[in-house]
Amino acid sequence: GSPQNSFANESFMDELAAAAGVDPIQMRRRHLSDARALAVIDAVATRAGWTPRASAPDRAGEASNGVRKGRGFAYVQYDRTEAYVAAVVDVDVRPDTGTVRVRRVRVAHDCGLIVNPDGLRNQIEGNVVQAISRTLKEAVRFDSTRVTSVDWNGYPILRFSEIPDAIDIDLVDRPDQPSVGAGEAATSPIPAAIANAIFDATGSRVRQVPLTPDRVREALRASKV
Repeated sequence: GSPQNSFANESFMDELAAAAGVDPIQMRRRHLSDARALAVIDAVATRAGWTPRASAPDRAGEASNGVRKGRGFAYVQYDRTEAYVAAVVDVDVRPDTGTVRVRRVRVAHDCGLIVNPDGLRNQIEGNVVQAISRTLKEAVRFDSTRVTSVDWNGYPILRFSEIPDAIDIDLVDRPDQPSVGAGEAATSPIPAAIANAIFDATGSRVRQVPLTPDRVREALRASKV
């Protein structure tokens, strides 16, 4: 359920779907029986207008003005006992620079009984923005004696100019279920969804976060070898 584990697990599920030539969402649905899990997956697919796709290198997004567009999906049940979250992320990737811009995020979120819908939306939006920042930029750097990322130049975070154009949220209320909270749950699927969207756009996998321009370019070079 943690962002680190979710990144590995959901990226791997996407790789399996691509290898099998199966739509990534259908791949998840085939292996899930939990009705609440299926409900958030279906909700985010509907909100995103998801069309089935065999996400594979040979369907990498066509470049337009040097930009490749991709769409990625990821799902988690946080900590395996708490909130259910599914996300669809749309990205722009510039192969020449390796830069990634998250354009739009859709989230379906089930944390049981919703007590304060407005507060919950605010929390989810904050989770999404922080998760994008952590996924694309944030890394503690150090040498043999000390931490070297001691200011915002050494530890960059997402700028206002880089936040998504839209964050669309579908709250799935469960009045008959206990509230399990939403403190971090929506951060978990975002890194994998971004990585899966990069693959959808370029046919290349970036398997280590943060997904920096250097790592994206390296993955693109490796996929051409």
